[in-house]
Amino acid sequence: MAVLENDIRRSRWPQKLALKREPLAGAFFWLSGFYLIYCARPEDWIPGLAYIPLAKISAVFALLGLLMSAGRTQRGFRDLPREAGYFFGMICLLFVSALLSPVWRGGAFFGTLDFAKALIAWVLTFLVITTFARLRRIIFIQSASVAVITVVSIIKGRSHLRLDGVIGGIYSNPNDLAFAIVLSLPFCFAFLLSTRSIPRKAAWAASILAMCTALFMTASRAGFIDLLVTGAVCLWFFGVKGKRIHLIAAAVVLVLVVGAAAGGRLKDRFFAISRNNVDTSLEVSAHDSYEQRRMLMVDSLKGVARYPLGIGLGNFIVYSGMWREVHVSYLQIAVEGGIGSLVLYLLFFARGFANLKRLRRMPSYDPQIDLFAGALYATLIGFVVGAFFAPEAYQLFPYFAVAYTSVLLAIAKEREQSAVSPADSVNQPQPRSIARARAGELASVRGGPAEYSRTPDHLLRNQR
Repeated sequence: MAVLENDIRRSRWPQKLALKREPLAGAFFWLSGFYLIYCARPEDWIPGLAYIPLAKISAVFALLGLLMSAGRTQRGFRDLPREAGYFFGMICLLFVSALLSPVWRGGAFFGTLDFAKALIAWVLTFLVITTFARLRRIIFIQSASVAVITVVSIIKGRSHLRLDGVIGGIYSNPNDLAFAIVLSLPFCFAFLLSTRSIPRKAAWAASILAMCTALFMTASRAGFIDLLVTGAVCLWFFGVKGKRIHLIAAAVVLVLVVGAAAGGRLKDRFFAISRNNVDTSLEVSAHDSYEQRRMLMVDSLKGVARYPLGIGLGNFIVYSGMWREVHVSYLQIAVEGGIGSLVLYLLFFARGFANLKRLRRMPSYDPQIDLFAGALYATLIGFVVGAFFAPEAYQLFPYFAVAYTSVLLAIAKEREQSAVSPADSVNQPQPRSIARARAGELASVRGGPAEYSRTPDHLLRNQR
């Protein structure tokens, strides 16, 4: 027994070493760094980091790690899905609109150049994330980062109206913060349901509570509508289809309690849409915002008709004369990137739904993939609806979600192929060298090595 235990321990060493030598480990490390920097915004926490382009540096190192591992990767550039081509075409059309911009060519060009890092991150995500464990890690980085950001916003933003400007970058605007929260909530639900650890369940439950509280504190009407849609899809997948009816009751109680505690400003902003009972400065501001957005939508449609190739990324705020973005992502990409960019934009996100549909039809569908596929459905549906009320055409979270669907489908396909290939290899004719080696093994078992030289031809004929 002691000898057998020693042999088992020795056999585990190569497995541990193989795990440590995962392919593209360096590229995945830097890709994880990019996600952490983009989602957690450490430059807003640590003094001095605001002057260092951390996201660009991590993306460049991830790309270098990928190029240095060329030829040893499980996937190549030829394996990139169709949605990557749509994204690339959209970036190219944005550059064209920048060069032909009637407003500000330089600003649009460098804005597009900055947005192009999303394409690099998207391609690296597909090529580098080759296992479900890695995908979970990246989704965890996004979800946990947004949860931490919301907690910090609640703590630091008690004196800030609607949490405006508490955190910089993609979270500085309350509508953007609400949008990021809604797109990350389904993943928090998935992590909550996938773990059996009580402390982890408590941590994810607390994160969901904090994120809902922060969303109500932003008083974002678009964010609240998006929350209702995304929450309904989550409850359908996780509660109804997953036969967890208690989730529905818990979600209703959560929304009622948080809404009663922190939803006063949100209620006032909804009532301010009509001209009745507009008394406070917040209500007046909310009504003016509603009227202004209507005018911006009209101006954007006029801009699309006049400049079908687009006016350049970020130039609509100048073109409109109001220094405000149009609060519809589809109009935002159409007026700034042109009609062609809008078509590719729609095709790109349609591929996300197509990937999930194909994934659910595959026979090798496991519960973990099913759980996160449901979260991705909720995220994408929430984005498609929320994009009608928010200027989020260049927010990277929706692009990440489509990348996750592509990676998830690729992983499922590779698992299916690996399950089929061993069965196929048994029926395939063996090469002559393998057949001869097996013949020698058989001969040595029957009568010793001397029979190897006397019977190979006979055994080879049997192998054929």
